[in-house]
Amino acid sequence: MQRRQFIQSLVAASTGLFWATSSRAVGLQDPMDSKTVSVGCSLGATGPLASLARELKQGLDAGLAQANARGIHGREIKLVTMDDGYDAKRSEENVRKMIADANTVALISCMGTANNQRIMPLVDEAQIPYVAPQSGAVSLRKAEYRSVFHVRASYSDEAQRLTQKLVSMGITDLAIVYQDTAFGREFLADATAALKATGKAVAPKGFKLDTEGTQVAAVVAQAVAAKPMAVLLGTAGDVTALLVNEFKKVSPSTPLAATSVALSGDNLRQLGGKTAGLALSMVLPDAGRTSVALVREYQKAMRAAGFQEFSARSFEGYVNARVLTEGLERAGRELTRGKLRAALASVRSHDMGGMTVDYSNGAPYVGSRFVDLGILGANGRMVG
Repeated sequence: MQRRQFIQSLVAASTGLFWATSSRAVGLQDPMDSKTVSVGCSLGATGPLASLARELKQGLDAGLAQANARGIHGREIKLVTMDDGYDAKRSEENVRKMIADANTVALISCMGTANNQRIMPLVDEAQIPYVAPQSGAVSLRKAEYRSVFHVRASYSDEAQRLTQKLVSMGITDLAIVYQDTAFGREFLADATAALKATGKAVAPKGFKLDTEGTQVAAVVAQAVAAKPMAVLLGTAGDVTALLVNEFKKVSPSTPLAATSVALSGDNLRQLGGKTAGLALSMVLPDAGRTSVALVREYQKAMRAAGFQEFSARSFEGYVNARVLTEGLERAGRELTRGKLRAALASVRSHDMGGMTVDYSNGAPYVGSRFVDLGILGANGRMVG
């Protein structure tokens, strides 16, 4: 009898140890005792999206600095960024390190479609809250990813809005220039499906571009030779700037349209007047429209953090930080990864002053489907 009781006690203790160890490994139930907790972000600070990454980080820094100045339950929120050079394998390595750090309460805005495809299984396994993946790819929006909280509308939403607008203007014969990346290929599929759904457009002509943009001149020549009524650009960052420059040189009258991730603020300044007439989809209000309360707060936070230039990308970083800090406020003083995840899932019709975030539909959690269209003027700013 004593031996049986001893074995039962040993099994119970072992079981308790197993669950305690598992809980610590995942980090869901571990209270964050430190006065400073970390938020992890892997992005391409070097590589083809470096300018976009720099501006995104500025917005994240500004948003978190604003929250820290206000105070969130007596804790300081520290952004820890790691460069992955836009390489998916390096993103995975970075995120593994972040998840293993018990003081990392969440991830935020890791960049790239292929990069996020690589890290989503890690996030799911660790059940660490992940706010605002920096990609609008539909392939990342799966119901099983219950720890992921998307903020922006999807690339599919953007493709639908762009193509519907073009077709409504009588533009039914399009070319699509896309990067040979996970993002570019998915945008090509989204835009093709959106055009087909209108029932009025012919099948678009696709022109593939390498990631680094070494084929820009050849691809532009091919697209112009096809004589489309307009060209959609499924590209991001510096490559887009090269394309716009080449199109303006070879065929300045060809209408161009692109997505929200097409150009950084640096790209717009470098292009100068060549941006005139470029149509862009936007997943946030215009970062220069100070009639919107959220924009005013963003610009104030940027200036307070020492940044004087405003862009769509830094604005998105700021909004993403605001969504995270709303979750941290709701999670309370006894902060754990699990409580933060539950707090984010509880967000309902949260008005940020010109943009609403709502996770009431459950997983996949998508906070906003806001999409607007704008036309760039010669000064690189939206004119309509």
